[in-house]
This record gives sequence, C-alpha cells and structure tokens, in this order.
Amino acid sequence: MKIEKIQALRGPNIWSIRRKKLIQMRLDLEEMENFPTNKIEGFRERIEHLMPSLISHRCSEGTRGGFFHRIETGTWMGHVIEHIALEIQTLAGMETGFGRTRETKSPGVYNVVFDYIEENAGIYAAEQAVEIALALIENKEYDINACIQKLKEIRERVRLGPSTGSIVEEAVSRKIPWIRLGSNSLVQLGYGVNQQRFQATITGNTSSIAVDIACNKELTKRMLHDAAIPVPMGDLIVDEEELQSVIKKIGYPIVIKPLDGNHGKGSSINVNDWVSSVTGLEYAQKYSKKVIVEKYITGYDFRVLVINNKMVAAARRVPAHVVGDGESNLEQLIEKENKDPRRGYGHENVLTEITVDKDTLELLEKLQYTLETVPQKGEIVYLKSTANLSTGGTSIDVTDMVHPENITMAERISKIIGLDVCGIDIMAENLTQPLKESGGAIIEVNAAPGFRMHLAPSEGLPRNVAAPVVDMLYPQGKPFTIPIIAVTGTNGKTTTTRLISHIVKSNGYRVGFTTSDGIYIQNTMLTKGDTTGPISAEFILKDPTVEFAVLETARGGILRSGLGFSQCDIGVLTNIKEDHLGMNDIHNLKDLTKVKRVVLDSVKKNGWSVLNAEDEYSMRIINDLPSNVAIFSLDENNEYIKKFAKEGRITCVYEEGFVTIKKGDWKIRIGKVKDFPITMEGKAKFMIDNVLAASLACYLYGFGIEDISNSLRTFIPSAQLTPGRLNVFKFKNFKVLIDFAHNPAGYEAIEDYLKNVESTKKIGIISGVGDRRDEDIRLCGKIAGRMFDHIIIRNEKHLRGRTEEEINGLIIDGMQASGRDVSYETIPKEIDALKHAMGMAEEGTFITALSDVISNAIDLVQDYQARELLEDDKF
Repeated sequence: MKIEKIQALRGPNIWSIRRKKLIQMRLDLEEMENFPTNKIEGFRERIEHLMPSLISHRCSEGTRGGFFHRIETGTWMGHVIEHIALEIQTLAGMETGFGRTRETKSPGVYNVVFDYIEENAGIYAAEQAVEIALALIENKEYDINACIQKLKEIRERVRLGPSTGSIVEEAVSRKIPWIRLGSNSLVQLGYGVNQQRFQATITGNTSSIAVDIACNKELTKRMLHDAAIPVPMGDLIVDEEELQSVIKKIGYPIVIKPLDGNHGKGSSINVNDWVSSVTGLEYAQKYSKKVIVEKYITGYDFRVLVINNKMVAAARRVPAHVVGDGESNLEQLIEKENKDPRRGYGHENVLTEITVDKDTLELLEKLQYTLETVPQKGEIVYLKSTANLSTGGTSIDVTDMVHPENITMAERISKIIGLDVCGIDIMAENLTQPLKESGGAIIEVNAAPGFRMHLAPSEGLPRNVAAPVVDMLYPQGKPFTIPIIAVTGTNGKTTTTRLISHIVKSNGYRVGFTTSDGIYIQNTMLTKGDTTGPISAEFILKDPTVEFAVLETARGGILRSGLGFSQCDIGVLTNIKEDHLGMNDIHNLKDLTKVKRVVLDSVKKNGWSVLNAEDEYSMRIINDLPSNVAIFSLDENNEYIKKFAKEGRITCVYEEGFVTIKKGDWKIRIGKVKDFPITMEGKAKFMIDNVLAASLACYLYGFGIEDISNSLRTFIPSAQLTPGRLNVFKFKNFKVLIDFAHNPAGYEAIEDYLKNVESTKKIGIISGVGDRRDEDIRLCGKIAGRMFDHIIIRNEKHLRGRTEEEINGLIIDGMQASGRDVSYETIPKEIDALKHAMGMAEEGTFITALSDVISNAIDLVQDYQARELLEDDKF
C-alpha cells in the first residue's frame, strides 16, 4: 500500500459542513485491492489482539462489535485503516468517531477520511494507521503503546491548554467563530472589527500595568497592605545578609520566592532553618535577582477567581500526595495513585500524573523518608511543596462556602490591581470566616490564572468559569462577527465579487475582499496573486479594520482545506460549467456541484443563497439548501423565475433593458443596463449576469435600491479595477480586448460579446490549459474557430504536464471542427503574439487576447497606447 497524499481540512468541506477538522488521505491499496480482510488468514484475530478496544466500533452494522463483524465477512483495507486511525487517536485522549472511505475513479485508490482533534496528531495517525495495517497483514510486531504515547506527546505539544481550550469551547457553544493565531495559545474570537483576542486567561483588554503589578510581588503586597488587606509580613532582599536580617525580624517558618515569579516557580515553602533558607535563596535567584522573604502562613491553600470584578469560583488546592495503607512503599503508592482514571499525561485529564522530581525528594528527605519507605495506614505524605495541578495537585470546590466579606475583599483586590481576570491565592484555615478573623492572608495575586481547578475539581461542583470570560468579551447584544458574502462558481466570480465590494464600500463600510487577482481592503491591494482559498479568507477575517467581507471562493481551496470561515450571511453561486474536470477526483458537473455547494451549505439558516436560474446544475440543488433561496436570470420568462413568482419568492431579472427585482407580482427596477458601464452598453451579456447576481445579493443583505443603482453606475471597468475582465483598449485604427477566459463557457461568453462588436477583422490570441481534458481544449479551439477570422496560437506560461505540440494539436483539431476555414499561426510567447497582432492590425481590426498572465499583456498594450499618444503629440 502507498500513501499518495495526506491533507488536513480545516473548514466546511465536501465531506461534512459541520465536521470541519478532517484528515483526507489518498491511499493506493496496490495489490491489497485484491485482498479483502476475509481473504487474509488470521487478520481478524491479530487486529482483535492488538486493538481490542475496536469492539466499540459499531460500523454500518450498528451494533457493538460491528466493525469486527465486517472484518470477518470481508472489507477493504482503506476502511480498516480509517477505523484504526480513529481508534489510536481516541486511545491517546482525542475522542474521534467520524470517518468515510470512498473509492476514486482510479482502481484501487481510495480517499480515507476521518476527523481529528489536533492536526499534527491526525496526520501522524493517518501514517501510523497504514503501518499498523501492514504489520497486521504481514503478521509482524507493532508497538501500539509507543504509537499512542507519541500521539499523546504530539497532542500535548500542540493542543490549547485547558484554560484557553475552555474559553474556545464556550465560544463555540455560542457559535462565535475562532482562529488560532500562531502555534501557541493566542486566540482570536470573532471576525474583523468585532474580534477579541486572548492568550491563556489574559484578554486583549487586560491592563499591561496590572500584569506588571501582579508580577511584582513586593509592589502587589504593598498596594494591598495600604488598602487594609491582610498580607504576610516580609521584605525584599538580594543577599544572605539581608536574608538573615529579615528572618530575625519575622522568625521562622518562612516563604522564599522570586520577586517576579509565577505559578510557584522558584518558591520554597515552610522553610524552618538557615541552611534551607540559603538553599531557597539560591533557588529563587535562578528566576529573579530580587527575592521576597515573608512569614509562612499556616492553613490551607485557597484560590479565588475573579472575572470582570466579580468572584466566580473558589477552590482549596491540595499538593500532590499519597495516603499510606500500611503495606505499600511510597513508590508503589505513587504508582497506584497514577492509575486513578482522572489522572493523565500532561493536561490529558482533570488531574496530572504525579512525577518524582527534586522537589519530591527534598520533601521526603526532610521527613527522613525515601521512596522505599512504607507510611503508616492513613498517613498523608505530601510529594510537592506547591499545590499546582500541573504537578499532580488536586482541588476541592469551595465556591459556595466563601464568606460575603471575603467575596467583597476579593473583588476589591481585582480592582486595586486592575486585572479583568484575576487569581487570588489565600492561605487560611477556611474561607467561611472573614480573613481578618481567621488569621489568613493574601499570598499572591496572579494574572493569567489557570482554570482547570475550577472546571474539573477533584471534589465538589465544576464551575464553568469560561462563560463569564466570554460574557465579558461579548456582553449581550455585542456583535462578534462581520457580514460575509461568499461568491463561488465557474465563471464570473471575480467580477461579481468586485461589484458587491464596490456597492458595500459605496454604502460606507470598510470592505475587505479576496479575488483571483489579490487581497484588497478598500480597493488597496495588500497581496497579489490567486487569493481565493481559506488562507486568504482568514487574512480578511483576521484584519481588525474590516467591517464587511466579500470572499471569492474557488474550487481549489475548498478541495485543498475547506472554507476559511464557518458560516456566511449570503452565498452566491454564479454558475457551474465545465472547467477543472478530471482533476482532484472531480470528473463531471455533478462532482463539481458537490464542491461549489459547500459555500451555500455554509450559509446561515436565516441567510440567503443566490443562484443562476439558467444554470442546470445550480437549479438541481435549490430545494435542499439550508437557507433562504433567491435566483436571477437574463430571461424573465425562465421557468424557474416564473415558478418563484407564483410562490411569491424573490428573483432578479433582465427585463426590457432593466435590472429588476421581483417578488410575486411586485417589482422594482434598479436601473437601465446600458447605464452600468460594466455591461459595455448592454453588449456583454455575461457581465449583465454578474450585475444581476451582485444586485440581488446586495438587495437581500439590505442595501437600498437607489444605493445599489448609484454604485453600479460608478463602477467603471478598467485594467486597474477589473484586470482581465473585458478590458478594451482603443487605438486609432484598432482595438484590443484582454480577457481571462480560459474554459468553454468563458469562450462562449466572449463569442456572444463579439457578435455585438463592429469590426473589419477579428484576430484572436488563444492557448490551451494543459491540465484540462482533451475535449475541453478542443471545444475552446472550436469556439475560437467560430468567432475569429485569424487565430494566433500561443503557449501558456505553465504547460501543466503536456507538451506545446500536444496542446496546439488539440486546439487545431477543434478549430477545424468549427466549420470555418480560419487562418492561424503559432507564436509561442504571449507578448510576441500580441506585438505581432497589433503590428498586422488594419483599420477596424478587433484583437482579442485571451491571456493567462494578465498584467504582462496589459502592460504591453498600455505601453503601445502611450507610444501612439506620444507620436500624436509630436505630430
């Protein structure tokens, strides 16, 4: 077996709209295509022995053990690999369950699809699932535990921490979109101008000064002391002499910690002698030259969490420990404790496995214990000096036991320090009494407090502390996204996107849009190139200045990694025509429809899908889309237009020379087509199509008829505004048209336009696209033969797997099938072909250059125009 390709889908895709995170592996079974599982001796027994947990996979049987039954009766190896990939992720703490395995048009080649939690882990699972299957086929050993451990390590390396993850989960539950910024814990919630950012539990609104104060333990203590809040006695020191002085003043036991430490790093707790004090000073100074020495407060370690100046949770933290049974030694007790199903590797579970480290050994040494010591029955032996959950500590929820005075004090502290998310560490016998009565004190105030102890305490009620964070970032009624209009289809996407963007901008929005030319904000190009995929969409949605997004969304990006957004307000499908067929397992228009409709299936339920009533495959899907549907047509008598009219539904038609919005018997005209420059005085029918689509989308969004009309009147097509979209350049004796048409439907649109163009001779400069089907290249040649008097065949910049001779031969075959005896010649380079055509142009000649490198062609023609103008000036 051979893996041909592995790709990670990250947004709505052809396999699932709801399940955005999928691995798609193209797998060639090679000789295993001839060996279903029931023909491989011992396969079932081996897979059951290696992975007994697969018994929970019901498969199509719908019953426990269903997958094993399928193996017994015979299933193909792609299906087996799908289930293995899902199960090894689940065993590594990443619960997954969705999968599909589908054969492609290539015999023995399958697309194996399954969901993932972490992308890198999903890719590794795909690779290892194949290795496991091969080992099972060949009856070889495979270390499944090593594989699962590796997956856990990948997971821990790349996953969001529990605090960040909980906020993301809460946002997702409210349908708030999110984007991970980089590979750490920085996350964006929402889109455009309405985005909010946070990292761990520091938000974009967290005061930098407040964080600095919290990190400066001495300053924090002084500010709290000045506000009559109890804090331990102590002082700031830099050397042993000052250490000795402070100890004389406050006495043992003491705490030694770095001035600007966090999460217990560099801290020594309950120090009772001079030698330990010196060791503690040295340890703290690994983190900070300046060190705090303060009185150790006896009692329990409590954490109070305040969000947006309101206490939301409190927990008692207990350092990692074991309880003696009178028989087992400490090493055995730790091993038993780590078997608690609540404990796991890293942040895998609600508790973390206890490890033996330097801190553990030092604590045991103070007790004169070793790992071989057998504690008495019921004896509690603490293994860590701090109660952090990340070192194996546990937590007990005490939220409902906090005295009102302590709640008020905690909320005051958050305001004094200035933190919007604030973790307050308290040492006290309890929190049921006011702190001043119990003799407790505030030990630390923390920025970026961890949430795990509150989300999943070892004892007591879990507290959804992520909810108040999201409430704070997005109070009720505050928008979290921006309007999104997504445009897809075979032809007309870019012009329709630009038209909609122009209308949006003209109505006062700061618009960001993506096209096959580049990424723009307010018509300023920020990135040049074909930017119609998910990365480009994210570029716009991540920009904090964008108020409205219009996203051209092409086939390639959808197939490569899904959409770059979760939902859109309006989806526009211009048409579904023959292009890119035979590529990426898309072989016919039915396949292509499945790709294009991903955009429409991602429209919000109360949003709108806009479709072309004259397009057969678009009309096939109008009855099973999740949103409202509106249609447009050049033909006011189109059967679907009439049907929609009877049903009182919204349409947009070309009627008596006008763009008209209709709903039942009601209609209103947006304007006369000839008044809209993009239509070339109504001669370019395909441009009218684009106007209809854009007008309907903008009307449905809520823009006024007059605003749409005025915007269309001011949209002036040019090489700068609409490069490669019907750009006409006028010379004294001839004209040059440059267009991006590259498929049969595009050629037919140009043919229709040229019928309305007066000329003495029509010269065409054409080429074939190497990765298109033979019949598509021939058909382009045939259409060219019909519409031109003379043809110059050039070569594409990229031949895409064919030779020049092969492509040109197909074009000539098509030209000869046109029924016209059209003259032709071959000039390989586009620039040379264009120069030659302009050189041979006579009075009234109309040259059409169908270009793949638009900027080069435009630059040349504009240079010739400038020369002609210069000659006129000289004359």
